[in-house]
Amino acid sequence: MCKMCVITLCRRIHCDQSRGQPLDRVFLWRVLFIMAVYSISNINAQIRYSVPEEMKKGSLIGNIAHDLGLDVQRLRAGRARIVSGDSTEYVELKTDKGILVVKERIDREQLCAETTPCSFTFEIIIDNPMELHHVTVEILDVNDHSPTFPNDEINLEISESATLGSRFLLGSADDPDVGLNALQHYTMSTNSYFILKEHSRPDGVKYAEMVLQKPLDREQHPRLSLILTAVDGGNPQRSGNMKIEVTLLDVNDNAPEFNQSIYRATIVENAPKGTYITTVNASDADSGMYSLISYSFANLKGNIKDIFKIDEKTGVITLIGVLDYEKAKKYEIGIEAKDQGGLGNAAKVIVDLIDVNDNAPVISVMSFSSPVTEDATIGTTIAIFSVKDLDAGDNGHVECTIDRNTPFKLQSSLRNYYTLVTDADLDRERVSDYNITITATDSGSPALSSQKILNLKVSDVNDNPPRFQKSVYTAYVTENNPPGLSIFTLSAQDDDWNQNARISYLLDEATVGGSPVSSFISVNADSGVVHALRGFDYEQMKSVRVCVKAQDGGSPPLSTNVTLDIIIQDQNDNAPQVLYPVQTGGSVVAEIVPRAADVGYLVTKVVAVDVDSGQNAWLSYKLQKATDRALFEVGLQNGEIRTVRQVTDKDAVKQKLTVVVEDNGQPSRSAVVSINVAVADSFPEVLSEFTDFTHEKQYNDNLTFYLVLALTAVSFLFITCVVVIISVKIYRWRQSRFLYQSNLPVIPYYPPHYADTGVTGTLPHGYNYEVCMTTDSRKSDCKFSTLGGQNVLVVDPSFTETMQRAMKEKNCLEDPELQEMVRSPALQKTDLKHIILKLHAVNYG
Repeated sequence: MCKMCVITLCRRIHCDQSRGQPLDRVFLWRVLFIMAVYSISNINAQIRYSVPEEMKKGSLIGNIAHDLGLDVQRLRAGRARIVSGDSTEYVELKTDKGILVVKERIDREQLCAETTPCSFTFEIIIDNPMELHHVTVEILDVNDHSPTFPNDEINLEISESATLGSRFLLGSADDPDVGLNALQHYTMSTNSYFILKEHSRPDGVKYAEMVLQKPLDREQHPRLSLILTAVDGGNPQRSGNMKIEVTLLDVNDNAPEFNQSIYRATIVENAPKGTYITTVNASDADSGMYSLISYSFANLKGNIKDIFKIDEKTGVITLIGVLDYEKAKKYEIGIEAKDQGGLGNAAKVIVDLIDVNDNAPVISVMSFSSPVTEDATIGTTIAIFSVKDLDAGDNGHVECTIDRNTPFKLQSSLRNYYTLVTDADLDRERVSDYNITITATDSGSPALSSQKILNLKVSDVNDNPPRFQKSVYTAYVTENNPPGLSIFTLSAQDDDWNQNARISYLLDEATVGGSPVSSFISVNADSGVVHALRGFDYEQMKSVRVCVKAQDGGSPPLSTNVTLDIIIQDQNDNAPQVLYPVQTGGSVVAEIVPRAADVGYLVTKVVAVDVDSGQNAWLSYKLQKATDRALFEVGLQNGEIRTVRQVTDKDAVKQKLTVVVEDNGQPSRSAVVSINVAVADSFPEVLSEFTDFTHEKQYNDNLTFYLVLALTAVSFLFITCVVVIISVKIYRWRQSRFLYQSNLPVIPYYPPHYADTGVTGTLPHGYNYEVCMTTDSRKSDCKFSTLGGQNVLVVDPSFTETMQRAMKEKNCLEDPELQEMVRSPALQKTDLKHIILKLHAVNYG
C-alpha cells in the first residue's frame, strides 16, 4: 500500500464528514487496518478483506498486488502462493492478475456458526527474496436462513381458572444468521384471550410467551388454535411459523420454580459417554397431578441434543456424545420445567470444557529447496515451515528440534514459524542426501509430538580430481608385439558424480629416443587402455616411460598425472653369432693337433654371442658331427674343443668337426660352425692333405653387415698375402729343414675385441686372448681371459726366445722389422700375423 493510497482514503473520510454523511463502519475499519499494515514491513504485511457469504466461485475478494504495493510481475517471478491457513480451500490467488478470488462457496454459518465476527486467515509467501504476508478475510452475513422452531406444533393445556396475567412459554426460534439477519421479533395470530410478550435470556436469545388478558371459559371455547411467527430483520425479510394448540383444563394456578436461574458445570473434553454433568431442580406449589414436573431442553442449538441428555423426571444431565475443546469451549443449554397443567419456567445450564492435550502439533512446510549444492554457504535457507497445535495454554505451546550431528539448525523469527538453514559445510562425497527429521513437541502432560522428514539431496560440485591408486605403474610387453596390442589399462577414480566424474585419459607429449611418444603408444581416452602402435625391439629399446593425464569432465576440469613404465621383455628372436672360427667358405686353414698331444689338449675354442638377453642368450655347445667322435669333445658351456684320448698313428690326418651353438630360448635358435683339424707333426704333412680339405660354405644370415665386411676383407688380404709370398719365395721351399725342426703350428685368427652394446649379451666385457707358443706344438695353449680391456696377444718369453733362435739359424732375423717384432714382450695380433707370414715366406721362399 503506497502513501498516496492512505492520503486518498483520508480525503474520503474528510469529505463524508463535511457533507454530514455518517461514516461507514466497515470502511473506517478498513482504513485503520490499512494504516496499521502500512506501518509494518512489507516482508510481514497484514491485509484484511470483507466479503459477503454465498459469493459465486471466481468472485473477486481483493486486488492483493495493489494492496501490497507489489507489481504483478513480482508475484509471478516470486511464485506467490497461499501456503497455510484455516480455510485455504475457499480462496484462490490469481498471480497473473494479482487478485484474490473465491475458490469455493463460503457458508458463514457452516464456517463460524454463531461466532462473530466470522473470518479466516492465511499466509501468502513470495520467493526471491522471500516475503510472508498475512491475509484475513472477514465473512459478512447474508440473510439466507429463515427462523425455525424446534417443533412445528406445540400443545398447551391451560386451566380455565388461570388468572389474568398468567404467562405461558412458547419457546424460541433459531436463526443461524447473525446481526440484523438474525431473529428480531415474534408475532402471534389475533385472538381475544392472549397477547404476545418477547423476552431475552442472559445469553441474548429471544423467546416468546403468551400472557392471559381475558378470563378463559372452557364451556365457550374448549380449544384455541394460534399461529406464532418468528421474523428476522433481513432484506428481504424471512419468517417461520409454529402452530399452538391450547386445551383448556381445570385450575392450575402455580408454575414450577427453579432453585437457581443459572447452573454451572465443568467437564474434561475427553470425558467418556455417560459422565454426569449436573442436576437441575424445580418445584411447583400446586398439588396432585399439577405438581408433577417434567424437564426438557429448550432452544436446542446445533448438536446439543446429540451431546447431552436430560432425564425428564429427575432433571439429571449426562454426557451422551463426544466433546472437543477445540470446537467449543463451553455449552449454554436452556432448560424448561413444566407441570401437568402446562405452566412452566426456564433456567440455563453452562457447561465449561477443560482442555486436554489430545492434539499433536501439526508441521506445515511452506518452502523446501532440494537439491542444494555441496558448496552452499553456511546459513543457506533450506526450508521454511510453521507449526500449529489446536490445544490451549501449555498444551498448545510447541518447541521444534531437529536431529543432532547434522549440518543444519533451526532459526525462528516469528512465533510458530521456523527456518531450516545450513550450519556447516556440506560434502556430497561423504553424505549425498540427508533425511532431516523435524520434531515438534508441545508442553502438555504427557507431551505430544509429531515429526516431519525432509529428504534433502546434495548436488555435486567438481571439487575432487581423478585419483590413481599408484603414482607409478609398470607394464610389461614382449618385443616383436603386433601393432595395436593392449599393453595396460589405467583406471582412475573420481569421487564426484555424473559429468564431474567422467574421466578422460590423455597422453602427455614427450619424446623417446628423439621420436614423439605418441608414435609408440596410444591411450584410449574413455577406457584408459594403453595400446602399442608398433612392435618393440628389445635390442634397440629396453623401456618406455610415458606420462598420462586423467582429466574429469567438470567445469573447470580437474586432472591428475600418472607415470607408466613400459618394460620391454626380450624374445628369442636372434640366433647365436659365431665370432671364431670365422667361416669364410673357401679357407683351407686348419687347426693342427700334434700326434703327441696329451688327453685334454686344447684344439681350439668356438666363440659365439647372442644379442638377446637373459636365458635367451645362454649358449651351449654341442658336437654335432665329427670324423672321429671318440677323439674330440666340446665344452658344453665354454665351447673349448679338446682331445678326449691320446692321438695315435692310426688317426686320420684330416679331421672335420661340426659344432652346433644353441641358445636357451623357447623355442631355441642355433648356429653351426665347421672346423678342420689336421692331426700331424709337421707342416709338409699338413700341406699334403691341405688341398684336399673341402669347406662347406656356411653363412649366417644374422651377422651384421659390418662384421661380414670386416671378416671378408681380412680373409681376402690374408689369402692374397699368402699367395704372393709363396709365389715370390718359392725357391725357399727347398730350405724346409727349419720348418721340420720347428714344428710350428698354424696360428689361428682370433677376432678383434667384441662387446655387447646393451651389456646384456654373452660378452658383456672386453676379453683378452693369451697365446703361449713354443717350438713344441704340444706345449702350445690358448687361454681365454676376461681381465683387461686391450686387444693384445701376450707371447710367452720362452716362445720369443725360441723364435729368435730359430730365425737366427735360418738367417730370418736379418729383416729389421722382424727383429723388432720378436723383441717386443707383448705382440699385437697383427704383428704376430706378420711374423707368421714372413716365416712362411722365409721357409718356402
